Amino acid sequence: MNYNLTFIPARTEKPREYGLTMVMDKGLSLNEAQNLIESSGDYVDFVKLGFGTSLITKNLKEKIKLYQDAGLRPYLGGTLFEIFVIRGLFDGFVKFVEELGLDLVEVSDGSMELDNSVKCDYISELAKRFTVISEVGSKRADVHIPDEEWINMMKNELEAGSWKVIAEARESGTVGIYNKDHSANTKLIDDIVRQVKVENVIWEAPIKSQQAWFIKTLGANVNLGNIAPNEVIALETLRLGLRGDTFFQFLPENMSQK
Repeated sequence: MNYNLTFIPARTEKPREYGLTMVMDKGLSLNEAQNLIESSGDYVDFVKLGFGTSLITKNLKEKIKLYQDAGLRPYLGGTLFEIFVIRGLFDGFVKFVEELGLDLVEVSDGSMELDNSVKCDYISELAKRFTVISEVGSKRADVHIPDEEWINMMKNELEAGSWKVIAEARESGTVGIYNKDHSANTKLIDDIVRQVKVENVIWEAPIKSQQAWFIKTLGANVNLGNIAPNEVIALETLRLGLRGDTFFQFLPENMSQK
């Protein structure tokens, strides 16, 4: 910080096990990636190369190396895993990841239907070579997954070898752990928090109100994902109580009336 303020919550330090920030790269240029690193790299843990963008992004290997050299861990969005698997190209997916020099992969089934036991087999296989993050929840608003099924899938995938599980929300923040109006599905989230170790869950939170809600509910070091590249600093101010939405969150009660 540029000034040593009091009553600032302690943040975990990189490389972090929790308090993670995952940024969504939907096709940044090399210059834009460099700008992200220069402005916000200290606060970014992972960069997800969203959905199938890595198949058509120019200078992909150069951008991956740029992130890695800066201490950020890039990986391919889970939809790309599904794009390969539905075509029967799992081995091709593994080869593609290895050729890019990535050490982190995401496994999801948000677009295609995949039995959870089969998904866990993929997780176990990939965990032999990579760090695995798996995503739980459908990208379709018309698909309802009972809370207990959400929880069981998260537990199964962690047991199968996932390092963290992502709670699905899409870039829109209107499905999965959120309602159509972007508000939190509090019953589902409460049920997850009661039964899954919160440090193991990355909550997709693309919208400021969602980020603020999680910070108020689960603290400054909650894992948050799908953050826009130009919103990283703004998110960190929310985590530290340096923005109106969390202004009083970390202050003592006797300061709340000033």
